[in-house]
Amino acid sequence: MLKKIFLVSSTILCLSLLGKNLVISAVEAQYNHNAKHQHKMMEISSGQPIPSIKLVIHKDSMKGWNLEAKITNFKFAPEPGEGHAHLYINSSWYYLGNLKLGKNEITVSLNTNNHQALAHNGKMIQDTAIVQVLASRENRE
Repeated sequence: MLKKIFLVSSTILCLSLLGKNLVISAVEAQYNHNAKHQHKMMEISSGQPIPSIKLVIHKDSMKGWNLEAKITNFKFAPEPGEGHAHLYINSSWYYLGNLKLGKNEITVSLNTNNHQALAHNGKMIQDTAIVQVLASRENRE
């Protein structure tokens, strides 16, 4: 599992968060995040700044994909009310590696450290991007 984390961080996934690098937590790897698994939501209190997330995905010039998550009003920290992000590809929690041929739906949500999804007006704070993978030599390796 840790090999996958290093592979993701070194060759496939590049997250840029307001000029800060996001480190994928080894603790996160201990959880079994399977398809359709849902955590509770935590509503953002009235008057508080509402976090936002915007995904930008770029094909890497060498191999794989670079994912950039632009985050506002959110702090990645192991403190109450703060948290981490979850990455979903085609609705499943995922460590980003090779993507399947065809359409891939990638979603990142903002979550508290106890995995509650942050929400505003009952709607999860997340963003989704679509990556279309075409047949190529790179994808057959």
